[in-house]
Amino acid sequence: MRVFYVIFSKELRSFFSSPLAYVVIGLFGLLNAWLFVSIVTVMSMSVTPRSLVYNLFDSGWFWMGFCFLFPVLTMRLFAEEQKMGTLETLLTAPVRTLQVVMAKYFATVTVYLAALVPVFLLFLLFRGVTGQAEAFHGGALFGAAVGLVLIGMANIALGVLCSAMTSNQIIAAMVCFAVIMLHYFLGFFQYFGGMPGSLMTAGLGYVSNVDHMRSFSEGLIDSRPFIYYLSFTALLLAMTHHVLEFRRWRV
Repeated sequence: MRVFYVIFSKELRSFFSSPLAYVVIGLFGLLNAWLFVSIVTVMSMSVTPRSLVYNLFDSGWFWMGFCFLFPVLTMRLFAEEQKMGTLETLLTAPVRTLQVVMAKYFATVTVYLAALVPVFLLFLLFRGVTGQAEAFHGGALFGAAVGLVLIGMANIALGVLCSAMTSNQIIAAMVCFAVIMLHYFLGFFQYFGGMPGSLMTAGLGYVSNVDHMRSFSEGLIDSRPFIYYLSFTALLLAMTHHVLEFRRWRV
């Protein structure tokens, strides 16, 4: 546990000792603040059956910034170590590969959660200033938070794997972004060419980030997304562990 904490602390310091974390959190927060104000303006001019939470997290602008977030946060985790030649030193040290993977992973998850905090503060600020409880309810806000944490954990695990597979940060970021965008668009394929109720349509709906977030943003919390995202995260981390173990035995 001490080894995990040491590596975890080192990764957090490396994030916050460079401008990267502040720039990423700041830009993500500014994008969502602009989007939040725009949605509030539109909702004030017309009646909508959807809540403020649903409209924000269903917006394509939100997903654009959301998908860019993970490649930027994860691209340097192992790729930079490989490029600088420090990964071999780390892997030959008396530490377990699993401890290294999990420490870097949870350090990145911590930074990701810090990036989400300003977004949810917007809702609390809105309610405090306007006093309009009808714009959204607490269940929707809690559900959206759960959904973003689950999806974020899976995307970070994907980014960790991509970073472990190459020494080039740009390649790691591009591969991670491409897979995340493919995962995002899979949810829309069910509306084209598939028969409603078919096995293919049901399968695409099961893996759809957008469909999951729509349910979570309405306060509907189902066990299936938990199983899907946690299993996907565990699989990706296990693959990262095997990639690093292969490198370790080659050293």
